[in-house]
Parts: sequence; C-alpha cells; structure tokens
Amino acid sequence: MKAISVLSALPSLLALAMYLVTAPVVAVEENNDPWEGFNRKIFAFNDGLDRYILRPAAVGYNYITPESIDNSVTSMFANTGEVLVVVNDVAQFKLTQALSDTARFIINSTVGFFGVFDVASSIGLERHDEDFGQTLGYWGIGSGPYVVLPFLGPRTIRDVAGNAVDYSSNLSYTYFGNNYAQDTGLLGLRIVDLRSDLIASEGFISGDKYVFFRSAYLQRREYLINDGVSDDAFDDEFDVFGDE
Repeated sequence: MKAISVLSALPSLLALAMYLVTAPVVAVEENNDPWEGFNRKIFAFNDGLDRYILRPAAVGYNYITPESIDNSVTSMFANTGEVLVVVNDVAQFKLTQALSDTARFIINSTVGFFGVFDVASSIGLERHDEDFGQTLGYWGIGSGPYVVLPFLGPRTIRDVAGNAVDYSSNLSYTYFGNNYAQDTGLLGLRIVDLRSDLIASEGFISGDKYVFFRSAYLQRREYLINDGVSDDAFDDEFDVFGDE
C-alpha cells in the first residue's frame, strides 16, 4: 500500500459537520468510547491542523476558484470512487444498486468527461455511498470501540479494518497519477476541495466539539449501514437540514 493512500482519509474529520445535518438522526450507542482521554488529545491535534493549515488553504481555494470549476472538481473525485462503491454493492448483494452505480461510472467517465460533469445524476441515477466498513456491518460485524486517529480522524475499529481494505484495493483516486508526485497533488487537491465545501456548515457545530463530532460520526455510519432506515421520532425535523 502506498503511504499516501493512508493519508487520503484525512478529510473525514472535517466532513462530520456536514454528515450530522445531511442525514436523519438515528439511535446509536455513544458510550462505547473507552479511550476518550486519548481520543480527546488526538482530536485536539487534528483540530489544530485544520485550524492553522487546512481551513486557511480552503478559504483561499474558495476565493480563487469559480463555483463551476469547484463543482467539477468535486464531481470528478466522486466519480473516481464509484468503482469501489460498486465492489461493495456486490459484496452486500445490492445487485440492482451495483448496476445503477456501474452505469453512473460509465456515463460520467465518458459523456461526463471523466466525471468532470455529473451527467448521471441529471438523468436520475442517484449516487450511493458504500465502503468496506459498511460491508462488514452488513455481515454483522460489530463496530468495536470508537477511536480518533492522528490525521485520519474519527473511526470505529470496524471502520479502521474497512479503510485498510478500501485503500489497499488500489482503487483509490490516489493511485490514478503516473508517479508519487502526481498522486500527492491529487490527494492535496481532494483534501482542499472537500474542506472548502464544508466551510458553510461550520455554523452547525455547537457544544462540546469532541462530543459533537463523535455523535456526527456514529450517527452517519449507523445511517449508512442501515441504508437510511430509522425509527427515530426526530427524522422529520432533521429533513430540514438535509435540504440545506
């Protein structure tokens, strides 16, 4: 595995603010944090990295990048992840979804000029989010303790194992360059692009920041593993945030 593929998970910490407001709340077990003291220290390190390096870079990126180009960059990286999504579709026996996601990848890679334009969404082919951590959950593997890793951010032990499989599959976008320098450039662009898209969501963060991000991560993962199925009474209330 290339070392750079491990670092490609860095934006996950930053995406959690968006995660909490783009999916309904689901019931999760939040007391499975036996390493909270250690986790808080690593969280503080990651938060400092974001505050002093990533966020300023993202603000500058937003300032100089037209919205249309920003959207195309986001779409391009989303398209490179479709192959991994299809693999996990099949592993979860979601065969109809696998066909749909395969069609998305083919259409956006051809008509959409390598994903620069999301043509598939415009014709009704919805994008899905599947990874090997979700596949393990589908097969009944427990989440294990919550952990915060340096650079990589929040995880459960199950998702750590799932990430290892995903990034060792050679299907990550960080393998698309012709050399290490190009792979590094793609990784940097992906991180800054994702972080720039999350700036507008920062106002939703409230209370204990560590607890907020832990709740966001665990809720989002539970939501994805259950394919959005939730009996929570507050689903309708959080649909308002989903529209945002």
